Amino acid sequence: MLKKWLCGLINGGRQEQSGPATAEAEPVEYKGYLLVSQPDEQGGQYRISGWIRKPQADGEMLEHRFERSDMLPGREACDATMVAKAQRYIDEVGEEMFDPDPRQGRSQASAE
Repeated sequence: MLKKWLCGLINGGRQEQSGPATAEAEPVEYKGYLLVSQPDEQGGQYRISGWIRKPQADGEMLEHRFERSDMLPGREACDATMVAKAQRYIDEVGEEMFDPDPRQGRSQASAE
């Protein structure tokens, strides 16, 4: 706690950023979706993160940001785990992942 406080003083209250975003992995096709792992590197470990994309007939690309709290020690293991978890997510949720978040509508309505 003291270290965090001292770092806050030294950094002028700026929050430390998580590790730099890594490069996107090659997309993996699954049932018409493109699964793209792009984990966040944090302290030598990788947090599962990436994109689920679905190309549309009109050329538009639907995107869903896919993030999990899992941390893994290697990039390859992280990429493989992201793909496996994204496949399960697609099987469970399907196209609904692209629907607007209903919580967003409530917060906007209450702000008006």
